[in-house]
Amino acid sequence: MKKILITGAGGFVGSRILQQWQGKYELCALPKGFFCTADEALTRAQVEALHPDVILHTAALSDTSYCAQHPAEAYRANVELPVWLARAAQQTKAKLVAFSSDQVYAGVQQQGPLPETLALHPANIYGQYKLKAEQRVLELCPDSVHLRASWMYDLPGYGLPIRGNLPLNLLRAALKGEALRFSRNDHRGVTYVRQVIENLEPVMTLPGGVYNFGSGNAENMVCTARQFAETLGIAVQIEEESWGRNLVMDTTKLERFDIRFDTTQQGIQRCLKDYGLRTL
Repeated sequence: MKKILITGAGGFVGSRILQQWQGKYELCALPKGFFCTADEALTRAQVEALHPDVILHTAALSDTSYCAQHPAEAYRANVELPVWLARAAQQTKAKLVAFSSDQVYAGVQQQGPLPETLALHPANIYGQYKLKAEQRVLELCPDSVHLRASWMYDLPGYGLPIRGNLPLNLLRAALKGEALRFSRNDHRGVTYVRQVIENLEPVMTLPGGVYNFGSGNAENMVCTARQFAETLGIAVQIEEESWGRNLVMDTTKLERFDIRFDTTQQGIQRCLKDYGLRTL
């Protein structure tokens, strides 16, 4: 049975990998809070002791505002740590699969789905550090796989950690009678986390490189939010803004390996079905 080390096992994605893959693989994790104080030597020693076949690196400091306010802490979490794991992967001959982010595309002026080949200059610290991590880790570990993930969501359930996401934000606003603001010039894919985890299984055999990894979306975020609210069966006030952004990713490269995602609109329908719901 393949042995897989999951970093960030207590987080949104990592906890769901543990839940969905139970019994399929030999799963292991580092102690809770390990990366808060560990240095490179301790990190590499722990990985060597576990000697996994695959390292799934889901741990990150992903709040873009927090990263901007605490750049040194964000650099350690989002650049230095992946580099330490790359060296550990080389040492143990493990396959490294690391989560990157669609935020590497922040600031891109091009319209339409964005390919991995674009020259990038991310507009926020988080995106800058994720891009730097991709580059540095690939230099050290050319067979590593880097997944530029979109904004993910799930519903509360299974006793797993939850965080702010599109359906949850809509539900909270509806319950409180509050308005949410979205822009007609904001375009991004929004992805159901359980499909992300399903697609991680074939990802472990991909050639090294960077891959866009998430749902496509032909609509702007005002339309997307209204479609989600309608599918969820909730009434929420949505106010329109006009600022622009494009984070929609072209997944053609990934699809060459027969790895595909539902569209953003299909994903929320599947999410409700998985929970045995027709609406909320």
